Amino acid sequence: MLRAMIVDDEAPARSELRFLLEQTGKIGTITEASSVRSAIEMLMESRVDVVFLDISMPGASGLQLAEALHKLKNPPAIVFVTAYSDHAVEAFDVDAVDYLMKPVEEARLDRAIEKVMQRAKPVTDSKVTIERIPVEKGGRKVLIPVDDIRFIMAKDDYSCIYTVDDRFLSTTSLAQFEAKLCDFGFFRVHRRYIVNLACVTDVETVPSGAIQLGITGADERVPVSRRRVVPLKKALSL
Repeated sequence: MLRAMIVDDEAPARSELRFLLEQTGKIGTITEASSVRSAIEMLMESRVDVVFLDISMPGASGLQLAEALHKLKNPPAIVFVTAYSDHAVEAFDVDAVDYLMKPVEEARLDRAIEKVMQRAKPVTDSKVTIERIPVEKGGRKVLIPVDDIRFIMAKDDYSCIYTVDDRFLSTTSLAQFEAKLCDFGFFRVHRRYIVNLACVTDVETVPSGAIQLGITGADERVPVSRRRVVPLKKALSL
């Protein structure tokens, strides 16, 4: 499952592309940035496999970001997604994997993802293994083993980390947790929830037709957004 980032200054375009990516079942996590600057900040926090990048944006352009990423030792794959065809030559000068025109066609997007997957190479020398998550509690820095985390919920400006017997607050965003924990079996099931798939005990369809998850050691059930039902079932082999 690929880790993806969408960089586009238009929220509707980001939402549409996210939906299409989720339907492929090949994308594990998706983060979004509305500018080159915010994309750089997120990329400094966590690694992604592919960046779906618009070209024409206020401030720095997508081509400038691609040029900067191309100079990295292990850069993410770049797939340009734009309404303009006149930058294709420049795009491939920065070794872009593909160049998609808006509105994006599903079949065309699938081919682009296949190209990314074919080019992907395992990176072992620069990957940092995260086994514990640092949080503040009672004025102390507490290190929570990743395996102890049952699910994480976004609440106001904080993320609530639920373990088997406690709860912790963190200022780390849910998107950042999603990127950091995707290799440890965690899955974004809702805009407000990330769950440890190893702790999912049952999948229930409630009368409204919505899906809810039972989690080991948790009294409350976790909702699943409609967009995430198909990729979740694939992740759980249902």
